Amino acid sequence: MDKKKIQKIEEASEKVAEQEAHLDIIDVLLDENNKEPIVLIDGNGKRLSFEQIAVIPFNEKLYCVLKPIDKIENVQDDEAIVFFVHEEEGKEPVLMVETDEKTAMDVFEEYYNLLDEEDKKNK
Repeated sequence: MDKKKIQKIEEASEKVAEQEAHLDIIDVLLDENNKEPIVLIDGNGKRLSFEQIAVIPFNEKLYCVLKPIDKIENVQDDEAIVFFVHEEEGKEPVLMVETDEKTAMDVFEEYYNLLDEEDKKNK
């Protein structure tokens, strides 16, 4: 491949990375039309893709349930992970894994309750 093509590809990749960096995660999560994977970057700089399962307001925080598309060590293929939106003044909101097991289970319970309510409405 010639140098011009390589340079154009690199420039396009940089533009995509810049656009992704400026997306507000809350807007992405709440966009009902978004069918694209949620892409997060771990502490080592590795990009991980997730399927969005649910967004759940709970105990004055915004949580989301995401199912990994990429293989993650110690996470089974059928498992989902609970994240919460962490906001600091003057900084972009970020997703953080909910490490408190009880809170994560409460969020899953709320998710199941919302599913049950939706099923009842549809019957």
